Amino acid sequence: MASFGLAAVAAATQNLVRYKLVFHVPPGPAAEVCKSAIFAAGAGRYPGPGNYTECCWTTSGIGQFRPGDAANPHLGQVGVLEHVEELRIETLCMGEDVARKAVEALKIAHPYEEPSYSVYKLEDF
Repeated sequence: MASFGLAAVAAATQNLVRYKLVFHVPPGPAAEVCKSAIFAAGAGRYPGPGNYTECCWTTSGIGQFRPGDAANPHLGQVGVLEHVEELRIETLCMGEDVARKAVEALKIAHPYEEPSYSVYKLEDF
């Protein structure tokens, strides 16, 4: 009976379009808050019998930005070019609904006035 249930879940998720959500966030507590928010929205779940959740890939790098005159930056000063350590976090979203909910959750949880994120529609080969 359990294997039938897993097969049904796998079959249902095969028909969903996959998306990859990628965003940048400062390391530390802000990154954990953002990850918790997108995972609660359904991101980071892999289909199949393993029932993996909260999956993501994290790398570090240096971001740069110059806040404009009307900005209210979380980091840096208006008009000054800023270089900051950031994490790039990538995760899978199964279905457009999950991708949209994850982006909405990210925007609420993220400390930046304008969070940097991208959503990519994936092909299944």
